[in-house]
Amino acid sequence: MMRLSVALVIAVVLTAALSAQDMPDPSLINGRAIPASDLPNGTVTVRVVREAIGNNLPGQKVTVTVGRTTQTATTDEQGRAEFKSLPRGADAIAEVAVEGETLRSQPFAVPTSGGLRVILVAGIAKAAERKKQEEAAAAASPPVKGTVVLGSNSRALVQLRDDQLEVFYVLEIVNSARARVDIGGPLVVELPREAIGASVIEGSSPAATVSNGRLVVTGPFASGTTAVQVGFRLPHRGGELTLSQTWPVALQRVIVGVERIDGVKVSSPQFTTTNEVPTGDGGVFIVGSGPALPPAGTTTVTLTGLPHHSNTAQYLALGIAAGIALLGVWLSTTGLTGRAQARQTLTARRNTLLGQLTQLETKRRAGTVDSSSYATRRQRLVTELERIYGELDDAGAGPEGGGEGVAA
Repeated sequence: MMRLSVALVIAVVLTAALSAQDMPDPSLINGRAIPASDLPNGTVTVRVVREAIGNNLPGQKVTVTVGRTTQTATTDEQGRAEFKSLPRGADAIAEVAVEGETLRSQPFAVPTSGGLRVILVAGIAKAAERKKQEEAAAAASPPVKGTVVLGSNSRALVQLRDDQLEVFYVLEIVNSARARVDIGGPLVVELPREAIGASVIEGSSPAATVSNGRLVVTGPFASGTTAVQVGFRLPHRGGELTLSQTWPVALQRVIVGVERIDGVKVSSPQFTTTNEVPTGDGGVFIVGSGPALPPAGTTTVTLTGLPHHSNTAQYLALGIAAGIALLGVWLSTTGLTGRAQARQTLTARRNTLLGQLTQLETKRRAGTVDSSSYATRRQRLVTELERIYGELDDAGAGPEGGGEGVAA
């Protein structure tokens, strides 16, 4: 299975940053510091909840320790404690005790610009155990006929790596019934026809597989959420690419995040809002969102201004290769012998090396070959070309492959 990409880690940040009403599994964001550009510089808010976002815990004493200094604040009716004017760039950690359970954030650095939001969730272990017992009880019961939807935390993420677009679907298949649901067969997502290298990503439900360009999730589906992530690559040959995806079941909300790249514009008829969301590691995603889609609904996202490279060098290399092949056929039928045939062979070898040198220079300009490898390969090609030209001169061919002055 494909390894978890940084894009999927970013998905957690994007989820939390989009809206307070569209939160993921609390365990995914518990203790994480989420960038908040709308907060004053050096401000950190710590929200304390029980088991789920929205179950706020007011009146809790929260501490933030920065170096050897500790500040204390009490959560308000929204479960938030606010810490202002913290030393920018300093390392910090937030902590609170809820009914004997100590909750600590991951260490974070106070930002030099904007603020941070931290969520501490009490009772996660108890909630997980309770859910496990409920799932065991549901698994013991026969499934019922029903439907599932792709929940509002489902999203697509797009980033550019090595001149190819990497696409990730982070899907939550939601069964709102109390029992397991049989939808009449597997849930099948037909991936884009151009997708290559598609695979299920580690951490997905074991019921998910990819085969022949299709994501297949077998049922029956347990009550609650079944998490599935799939990744694939989309090659592009020009400056524009359209990603279209049809969803087999209802999609509760359209969310697509595209890594911001200079000069690239993102558009979709499904988007009603578009925002730029920082990821906390210096990156920014353009996030478009829109209303729900019915079963068999399609999202269409168009990217324009994508960086791409000319195919001239590739066509030149193919032309040279074709010329060499034709030359080989001609040599095999003309009966050339001795030095004349040797001269033809040297000329063909020279053309091959020139083609390889052209390809290498094109890769260097495109930045697809490292400097060390470029220098080594170029030196080898130039050395070989010098040898070929020397032998052509000895044969009386001259640097352009002419044959004047060849002794009989």
